Amino acid sequence: MLTATDGQWHPPGTSNNGSGEPAALSITGDVQIDSRSCGPGDVFVALPGERSDGHEFAAAAHRAGAVAVLALRPIQNVPCVVVADPLIALARFAAAIVARVPELVIIGITGSSGKTSTKDLIGDLLSRWGPTVCPIGSYNNDLGLPLTMLRVDQRTRFLVLEMGSRGVGHIARLTEIARPAIGVILNIGTAHLGEFGSIELVAQAKSELLAALPPADDGGVAILNADDASSGYLAGCTAAQVWTFGAGPEADVRYDAVDVSGGGRPRFRLSAGGHQVEVALQLVGAHQAANAAAASAVALSTVARARPPARIEVAATHERLVDIGLGLGAARPRSGLRMELNDRADGVSILNDAYNANPESMRAALDALIAVAGGVRRTWAVLGAMGELGATAHAEHEAVGNEVKQRGVDRLVAVGADAVGIYAGAAGEPAQEEGFVHVPDMSAALHLLRRQLRPGDVVLVKASRYVGLERLADALLEGTEQT
Repeated sequence: MLTATDGQWHPPGTSNNGSGEPAALSITGDVQIDSRSCGPGDVFVALPGERSDGHEFAAAAHRAGAVAVLALRPIQNVPCVVVADPLIALARFAAAIVARVPELVIIGITGSSGKTSTKDLIGDLLSRWGPTVCPIGSYNNDLGLPLTMLRVDQRTRFLVLEMGSRGVGHIARLTEIARPAIGVILNIGTAHLGEFGSIELVAQAKSELLAALPPADDGGVAILNADDASSGYLAGCTAAQVWTFGAGPEADVRYDAVDVSGGGRPRFRLSAGGHQVEVALQLVGAHQAANAAAASAVALSTVARARPPARIEVAATHERLVDIGLGLGAARPRSGLRMELNDRADGVSILNDAYNANPESMRAALDALIAVAGGVRRTWAVLGAMGELGATAHAEHEAVGNEVKQRGVDRLVAVGADAVGIYAGAAGEPAQEEGFVHVPDMSAALHLLRRQLRPGDVVLVKASRYVGLERLADALLEGTEQT
């Protein structure tokens, strides 16, 4: 740890177990960033922050059993590895741990939407073929990525890493911490458009994952969405072998014949290498079929890259495709607040997709709402604002409102001042739709819903993360029995 982080042991000549030598330090637990989670054998990373400083909790972490603290400065009576920057040191330590597993296959995944659901599917599939480490939730930044890497051990065969981006150069930095052999770009959309400024810059930022891949002859595989307008540009950004997934016949891994009549959970045909299999997902939403196809392409590429350049027909045997179909069918939602469907005892269904929102994911969620209702149940769209859209924000919110109307959603509750555009786009000017309302806050929305919901209704709850609309979804379930 000292070598990897270029750190200094403090106090000099001492260790946590009384041996007097830091080399005798035994790290038997996990690396923690929350002192309340620390236990015997752990390492605590003291990160300075805007609201609190991790150094203030180092003593508590040590008392809980942490054998060392990765710190910016010495802390009295606490064994520390003192470094110039704890976050950078954490990344270096993670890279050193991963480097000790030379046969490890690293998969990087990015995209404007669907990253977390897809990485969960990838983790489910690859774990059928060997020990797999996958991020918890949306661990996709400078902190979450190394924390995921530190869960790797000598038995691990696959490491799946979600890579988010807040600007050009961010993914490039993440790939310096962990160099992937397989890279997946799900789509290029309007998420974070306000930060990037243009779709072209979004594509450029995501392409940094592809630039980090090994060339095709060294087993590098880039997996792209054949249905995305940016796929041609992205294919030119890498020397890796390019595979595609999509709904069209030109895709290497194809999904078609999607049917969501069974309560919104898609059934579809998955094809690759001249073989096909029927898949029935337990996840909600037609868009999950595309995520499943991307995950299938990753699983097949881990086999094909062993004989570079990776060829789809080498890996896509009928038996392997059947195994993938079984794995997809067995997959359950792993990350909360993403198409999370709960049924109350009174027959009301709450579809909680409140983790985040952008125009593309809003449309997918509305489609899922309609599919779950099946044309026989009353539908509610409880929608908050979409953040980080920049100059296009008002137009995009109105467009989502129009989508609500076009899909025939029965009731709309637009929540908060930033969501007024959704209401305007749905109700029209002047307002003409009695079932569509705009309320100032979550309290008003909850009051309205508790008065007007009736047995059998289906309620979609969705907004960007900063809105915190998941609290409304939770409140709608509190005090009610769930089936």
